[in-house]
Amino acid sequence: MSFESFADFLAMGKHGLYVWTSYGISLAVLALNVALPILARRRYLQDEARRLRRESKQ
Repeated sequence: MSFESFADFLAMGKHGLYVWTSYGISLAVLALNVALPILARRRYLQDEARRLRRESKQ
């Protein structure tokens, strides 16, 4: 499929809204699949460090 202009490419034969929304949602899901485990690991390590400091003071 070839497009005559960049605007035609973005419009995707009048299906552009669906196509680009699908790409956006997919990209957001992939980003969350990367970010959430990193954030959870960081939170876990902070909690463990806090727990170890508490236990060492006793």
